[in-house]
Amino acid sequence: MGKKTKIGLAAAAVGAAAWAGSKALANPHQRPDKEVLNYERPIVLAHRGGAKLAPENTLAAFNRSAELGVHGFEIDIRMTSDEEIIVFHDEYIDRTTDGAGKVADMTLEQLKSFDLGYHFIDEDGHHSYRGKNEKVVLLSELFQKFPQMLINIDIKDAPETYEGSLVPSKLWRLIDSLGAHDRVVVTSFYDEQVDRFNLYAQNRIAIGAGENEVKKAYSAFTSQFGHLYQPRADIFQIPTKSSVFRLDSARFIAFLENLNIPVHYWVIDDTETMRLLLAAGAKGIITDRPDLAVALISETEN
Repeated sequence: MGKKTKIGLAAAAVGAAAWAGSKALANPHQRPDKEVLNYERPIVLAHRGGAKLAPENTLAAFNRSAELGVHGFEIDIRMTSDEEIIVFHDEYIDRTTDGAGKVADMTLEQLKSFDLGYHFIDEDGHHSYRGKNEKVVLLSELFQKFPQMLINIDIKDAPETYEGSLVPSKLWRLIDSLGAHDRVVVTSFYDEQVDRFNLYAQNRIAIGAGENEVKKAYSAFTSQFGHLYQPRADIFQIPTKSSVFRLDSARFIAFLENLNIPVHYWVIDDTETMRLLLAAGAKGIITDRPDLAVALISETEN
């Protein structure tokens, strides 16, 4: 046996011993149950209220999706210059309204003056919501108007900004004051924002995985050391693909499910993809077409 062969076998033996040792010592723990995630059948969350059926993040969209029978909403939040939390996605308002400017530089009163239906075009090519009085919605308004809905909240303000530094604590105080602990999930692309929020919530609120947490979980899943992964999130809300990596395999879903972590996929707007994800074990569909998703869920239940 050559020297290189001996070295290779020794390295393999060391690797196997390390794996066996880590397996014996590892104590992977499931995430504790959260009431908001306690559902037996897959659910439908209307993305920004159902952004292909009505102007995103408007009461028109939320009302329409509620009438369709969705289980909840997936929304984004930002903070205004007078420190109000509004339901809004973009950093700048010009894409959806008849105005222009940065959300964080404007007061709630200024933002309320804009028409959120201005740029929306329906399936017939008409500006059917322009001038229909669709205004910016406060997060507190959404909670109060739809007390039966699960609301998934994505913090959009970056942690290094002034508004981003305030929003985790203000969001916690709002949820706590409304007693909405068991019907919200709080997440963000910024893991730091999720961590900041949880400093106040102390695990009393379901939290979603930030971008780094998703990468950490996927790396563990594809390695031989998945048993060492200790999750810091109660739910994964992810796309089907990140860069060249597929995140929608039944095995990855099962890996997270074994840790008591349900998986929701966004933004899924075609029935066939929805069907495949549900068959793979997805527990939620986040969609701009809640009409299609609700119909599919109803079909699979019957």
